Amino acid sequence: MKKIKTLLIFGTRPEAVKMAPLGLELMKYEEFDVKICVTAQHRSMLDQVLDIFGITPDFDLDIMKTSQTLSYITTSVLEGIDNVLKEHKPDIVLVHGDTTTTFASALAAFYNQIPVGHVEAGLRTGDIYSPFPEEMNRRLASSICSLHFAPTVANRENLLKENVSKNVFVTGNTVIDALKTTVKSDYDYKSDELKTIEGFEGHIILLTAHRRENLGEPLQNICSAVKKIALEFPDCKVVYPVHLNPAVQNTARTILGELQNVILCDPLDVDDMHNLMARAYIVLTDSGGLQEEAPALGRPVLVLRNETERPEAVAAGTVRMAGIEEEHIYNLTKELLCDKAAYADMAHAVNPYGDGNACKRIAESLLYYFGSGEKPKDFEPMA
Repeated sequence: MKKIKTLLIFGTRPEAVKMAPLGLELMKYEEFDVKICVTAQHRSMLDQVLDIFGITPDFDLDIMKTSQTLSYITTSVLEGIDNVLKEHKPDIVLVHGDTTTTFASALAAFYNQIPVGHVEAGLRTGDIYSPFPEEMNRRLASSICSLHFAPTVANRENLLKENVSKNVFVTGNTVIDALKTTVKSDYDYKSDELKTIEGFEGHIILLTAHRRENLGEPLQNICSAVKKIALEFPDCKVVYPVHLNPAVQNTARTILGELQNVILCDPLDVDDMHNLMARAYIVLTDSGGLQEEAPALGRPVLVLRNETERPEAVAAGTVRMAGIEEEHIYNLTKELLCDKAAYADMAHAVNPYGDGNACKRIAESLLYYFGSGEKPKDFEPMA
């Protein structure tokens, strides 16, 4: 039997976390000939994930440069992936989510008349500028792709509203699969800053905030709210892996830098981040991925944005929208620290994003698409 030549393309750390377990799963099947291509839209953070999962890319565009623009990323990926596709001639290309790598790679595959499968398809905020440029990247990818692997039923419904109805599979999110590899009960942190909290028995608050739309006053509000919490609850520790963007660094260090119970550390690799999340009490974040990961670990999430493309967790009760106003963020965080019933309601809610079998469903969906198996059952959260 001729193997299905399958090319996975990704370029950032979040993509790698969610695509690495899929690549490893597909390699278990004799029906697939799997190759990995990275654009290195992010370099060092991407390499950390590849090392953790033991993956060596077959193709590496290595495009990252200082102060790279969206136009530069788009054109570099488009040209580089075009060359890879002409050399390798895959039967199917798999891209993930909403990065510029995702959109440009899908476009390059379209130009070469190669079908594209979109992992984590169907997420929408409804505002093309929030998040920017991710919302438009994923909409454009959906218009190009032939297969759509929607994590949830709500994601599938978003696609149906856009008249995307063929070859849509509800799979759960592959990031839940990744947690099975990374989270360990006996884990020892690699970060020197995190080693200082090993054995800490108080509440740990994990904070991440770096989105473009939060730069400036919104980030100042977020940090000011966290400062009030840190001062009011000195027995808590706030851990903030600070993005390397100078605008984020300056705000974080100006407002939070002098507080004894706030740890401002460098960005963490995925092992440290997932295990820190597993030991945290509350997660405050403007990240998309953490909204999926933390509920799988039983950790309440306050989202530091005014909208989310992941409303399933809000409906399930594992996530609450804290927005970007200082007082609202402060009040919701304080409630979770003081009200055990409110905390339990969020911590014990059902995770709507997956059961750890998303990669298997995607593999079975690909086999079905190529006429070599039955259509898999859609993922449904446990009641």
